[in-house]
Amino acid sequence: MSHVDINKFIHNAESVSRDPDGHMLELPPWDEREAARLAQEEGIALTADHWNVVHFLREHYRRNGRAPSGRVLSAALEEAFNDYGGRRWLYSLFPRGPVVQGSRIAGLPLPPYSADASFGSVE
Repeated sequence: MSHVDINKFIHNAESVSRDPDGHMLELPPWDEREAARLAQEEGIALTADHWNVVHFLREHYRRNGRAPSGRVLSAALEEAFNDYGGRRWLYSLFPRGPVVQGSRIAGLPLPPYSADASFGSVE
């Protein structure tokens, strides 16, 4: 049995598996520079509000694992950010959807059933 150096594996950007939309399938090392790069690819200039959502998503994943569906994660986001304006506010930050764009920027895999058009833009 060969021994794999996990540090070399997880730090090799080419080893990160992504779905066709660019979402990470595994959880490689993530930092705010990576998030800023991914946000730039999405056409988003991260503000303190964006960071609050991104950090919420990462903490939610850390505590609960992958959400059972996009709707469950969407509901958790809406509840957590209700005082800021809920769903409408979240979509103002992430026009392609707080679940889809937020998860990508947070370096998290999409929950199942997130490809539903209802998780897209409000435009």
